[in-house]
Amino acid sequence: MKEFFDTSVLVASFWRSHREHEASLKRVAAANKKKSSCALHTLAEVYATMTALPVKDVIPPDSALLFVQEVRDRFTVVALNEDEYYETIQQAAERGFASGRIYDALLLRCAAKIKAEVIYTWNVKHFTVIDPKQAHKIQTP
Repeated sequence: MKEFFDTSVLVASFWRSHREHEASLKRVAAANKKKSSCALHTLAEVYATMTALPVKDVIPPDSALLFVQEVRDRFTVVALNEDEYYETIQQAAERGFASGRIYDALLLRCAAKIKAEVIYTWNVKHFTVIDPKQAHKIQTP
C-alpha cells in the first residue's frame, strides 16, 4: 500500500512532547522507501518547524538536519515539476485558496502524483477541503 505523510505527522514523531507523538512515531517507525513517501517541500518544513519549536532547549540547526536526514533515509521524496507546481497554484487561486493553504495543496498534489492509497496527516479537515477527491484516503495515524 502506498502511503504519503504530511509534515504534521513527521514533526509529531520527532517531538516527544507533541500530543500525537506516540501514534505518529508508531506510523513513521513502520515506514520504508518502498511504500512510504513525502513531498520534497516537507524536508524544508521539518527543518523549519524543528528549529522553531517552543521548547526550553531550542533545537540547533545541525540537530534539525538529523531529522531531515531521517526522513530522507526512510521515505521516498516526491517532487513536482514546474508545470505541476504552477497548475497546483493556478487551481488553488481559482478555488479562492489563500495563504498557507497552498502548501497543503502542493503536498496533496504530490500524494496524487504517486497515487497514494492513504495520506497521513493531523490536518484532516484542511486536507479534505483542499482536495475532496482524495478525502477517502486522508486519515490520522
